[in-house]
Amino acid sequence: MYYYNPWNLDYKQPFGAIKVGNSMSLRFATDQPSVLVTCVIRRDFGKRYEFSMTKDSGGDFRLTIPFDEEPGLYFYHFEIVESSDLGETRRFYGCSGIGGEGLLYTDENDVKPYQLTVFEKEDQAPSWYREAVFYQIFPDRFYNGNENGQINHPKPNSFIYGRKTDNPFYVKEENGDIARWDFFGGNLRGIIKKIPYLKELGINAIYLNPIFSGTSNHRYDTNDYLKIDSMLGRQEDFEELIQLLHQEKMHLILDGVFSHVGKNSLYFNINGDYGDDEGAAKNPDSPYFDWFKFENYPFEYKSWWGIKDLPEIDKDNDSFRNFIYGEKNSVLAKWNALGIDGWRLDVADELPDSFIKGIRENLDSYSDKILIGEIWEDASNKISYGKRRNYILGGSLQAAMNYPFRDLIINLLNGHRSSQDVAHQLMTLQENYPKDIFYNNLNNLGTHDTERILTMVGEKNLSVALAMLFVLPGIPCIYYGDEAGLSGGKDPENRKYFPWDNISPNIYNVYKSWTQKRLSENSLKYGEFSTFFTDRLLGILRYTDSEVFVELINPSEDELNIEVQEITFLQNLKFLPELKKLLTEKVISGKTNLELKMKI
Repeated sequence: MYYYNPWNLDYKQPFGAIKVGNSMSLRFATDQPSVLVTCVIRRDFGKRYEFSMTKDSGGDFRLTIPFDEEPGLYFYHFEIVESSDLGETRRFYGCSGIGGEGLLYTDENDVKPYQLTVFEKEDQAPSWYREAVFYQIFPDRFYNGNENGQINHPKPNSFIYGRKTDNPFYVKEENGDIARWDFFGGNLRGIIKKIPYLKELGINAIYLNPIFSGTSNHRYDTNDYLKIDSMLGRQEDFEELIQLLHQEKMHLILDGVFSHVGKNSLYFNINGDYGDDEGAAKNPDSPYFDWFKFENYPFEYKSWWGIKDLPEIDKDNDSFRNFIYGEKNSVLAKWNALGIDGWRLDVADELPDSFIKGIRENLDSYSDKILIGEIWEDASNKISYGKRRNYILGGSLQAAMNYPFRDLIINLLNGHRSSQDVAHQLMTLQENYPKDIFYNNLNNLGTHDTERILTMVGEKNLSVALAMLFVLPGIPCIYYGDEAGLSGGKDPENRKYFPWDNISPNIYNVYKSWTQKRLSENSLKYGEFSTFFTDRLLGILRYTDSEVFVELINPSEDELNIEVQEITFLQNLKFLPELKKLLTEKVISGKTNLELKMKI
């Protein structure tokens, strides 16, 4: 028998990621008398280390390893040498592929190693952030706050929908380019007028899609980083919005789009809107010329994902870096000074680690701002452009958008993943992330880049999806209109105008009940996390020193009796005996969730 499980503190301490300067203690169990065990550790894409383990009085093998080198990823497994009269046999023990209890291998080349994340320093978030319930607003589609509904400064060569109930639709050229951008006319004054609505819903933080001057309705094609888009209003409107939000103890973060700009921007200006001598595409002597990479000046240039509307910026350019996050007269300096509470970095994969660290250093000069990155995968081990990314090892991102959680929730409810699989994946993510990052991540069921959650899981599953969003570790974020019952597939269907005259009361009330629960339950804001499962149920635990919050998820159609002996707990927690008693003889209906609480 050989056994190791990094999720059990009897076998590995501490659980999960390790801070530089701390040590990892391992126990490898066996009942074999004549064996030697070596722990093999490999630095990510680097050096291999071998550590002989020491046999204890009970016959198991132990080892304590200090990690005092640079932060990064390490991968480890165990090498076993069995001795007998017939000679020596080598075996290997590594990860099963789903985390937790491992597997025995006969060939080292087949071993799946365990991941160990070694981080530089803790990344605690501001206190307001850990208590936040976020609401993402796509400004053009939220609300027009002008008294007469007039549209601010309609853009040339665009169209405005005849009715707010119209479905968004792209008018495209034969080659697929957008021929005319479409607008509904939502603006900053609309957000101001709906602050009472948001507060009543239980929202205390807002994440805005881009508000800087742009050509499109989404404004990810920035024209001027230092100006509010004229369709959204004036800078005075934005300052009033910040002031009123803060009066209501609400916070706001902006979307920073620093990988690319619009082709018609002040910085590129290919069509000459800013004059015949301004911008890199009009003037090789422009101060912005070195920001871009021209292949055949001026009409062939490197663009984001080959989209010619979006010239890509050289993020290693010192001039651009200083413009974005320099101490004075920079983009961050201006908007931070107006009182915003943080930034969400668009396509963080496209930004060099050193660029992100520069932004973080700027924000660290304040005491209460958050930095979140758009990352779609496990941010602890992401590789982009052939390089391992160090987003979350300290002094960089404080949180990532938690798309992996979204995928797990949707796949569980649609029957594409088992409860066991989801439980293991949740624990693996917890193991891979530094603790602060894991609890800081921004959780979402939908964004402007995804299908609406109602479309993905249906109304029958919606309350269960919300239970997972609000109970799982991380900061919940509602995509505008989801609480009103908006449906829709991918862009542009997911960017409808908010149905102010047709809000679904049933769906709204489910959302509101969860925001209130999240705000009132300390275990959901600050509690530790673990999980358990049966073949048909998923259990989520959030717990403090004094209480345990249990959320049972039944994704099946059937009513289920909870059989305690069939539950697999993925961690050996001290309150399991009391928890088993609490769960005994409980019944949960199909496609529902069941909440239980107990004191400890």
